[in-house]
Parts: sequence; C-alpha cells; structure tokens
Amino acid sequence: MTDTDHPSGPGSPSGTATPYAECVLCREPTEYPESHRGITLCPVCAWREAERTACSG
Repeated sequence: MTDTDHPSGPGSPSGTATPYAECVLCREPTEYPESHRGITLCPVCAWREAERTACSG
C-alpha cells in the first residue's frame, strides 16, 4: 500500500494526515480513520477472522 491509497494521507492535496485506527486484536494500523465506529481490524486479522468464521459451519 502506498501513501496515495488513502486520500487524506501524507500525499493528499490538503497536506493533513488522518491517523488510522488500531486493530482491536494486534494494535497494527488499519485502513480506517480513528473516527470509524465499530470493531476495526487490520487486513491480516480480518482475513483470519473470515477464515475462522467460514469454517465454523
């Protein structure tokens, strides 16, 4: 992922960076801003959670 993937990142025209929310499981940065409501998961934890729930059949 690059800085241009997020419109409010360091490469944005306004020059202001929006801090990203932490993953609730591993505390890594997520793709969501801190203002995002609900459970925020990083891509790795989201993938693992999807695998876990898909196989709980």
